Amino acid sequence: MSIALAILQASQILQRSGVPEARRESGSLLGYAIGRDRSFIISHGEHLLTAEQLESFRDCVERRARGEPLQYITGHQEFFGLDFEVTNAVLIPLPETELLVETALELLSGSDAAPFICDVGTGTGCIALALLHELPRSRAVAIDISPAAIMVAKRNAARQTVKERIGFVASDCFAAIAPGSSFDLIVSNPPYVSGEAMSGLQREVRDYEPRIALTAGLDGLAMISRLLSESGGFLKDPGYLLLEIGFDQGAAVARMINRRLWKLLDIRQDLGGIPRTVALQKIA
Repeated sequence: MSIALAILQASQILQRSGVPEARRESGSLLGYAIGRDRSFIISHGEHLLTAEQLESFRDCVERRARGEPLQYITGHQEFFGLDFEVTNAVLIPLPETELLVETALELLSGSDAAPFICDVGTGTGCIALALLHELPRSRAVAIDISPAAIMVAKRNAARQTVKERIGFVASDCFAAIAPGSSFDLIVSNPPYVSGEAMSGLQREVRDYEPRIALTAGLDGLAMISRLLSESGGFLKDPGYLLLEIGFDQGAAVARMINRRLWKLLDIRQDLGGIPRTVALQKIA
């Protein structure tokens, strides 16, 4: 079977299964299955696939048709221009989270450019590792409650050649962090989906991404509340706390902020105009 026909058939299967951008995803899956890049797939429609290649491709298509995310099938996702390994032990990095990195870089631009960073709920490690990549003199500690996620993040640190500048701790928030530890920046994309909203998520997220990384508490604010109350004890004076929040949580989070401890710098909107990143500075 030719590449063109294989993609046509796969696109029809994925379309019937409710997969958006079915043709593009078919091309990505085929490229992964046969070990070729997208430019080859586009320019070699007449190329004939071997039986083994076709079997591998069809297996990938079946998995995607059942709802498994493309990134879990291929094992990769780009974030802030870097390639990250992903498994079903971690959330798939989203473009919206790049706003956390951009905001952190803006806040740290006036410092000595050698900040000590703590990433809470690191998952793939994408936030911390992107910051280390952009700030060559920085150091970081990455925390996650999931040992499996820590293993993925460690492999990504090696992939991005920054493993000498980052330490990893399996911890429930700051529980396993040594008292007296002091960071210039604490950054987190915490679980914030409310219990009620879980059933309404896309099947790719609801059925495949780790629940512990998605939701905390009935209103989704439990981990955000902990970060607001506990982070101050691990920040330098003045240090920064950056949080990603849900699409409808801006007002609620603003009310939760202790104005005696925190100065609210901004609640930044993502490209869709949704309040997404809360930027706070510890009051000395």
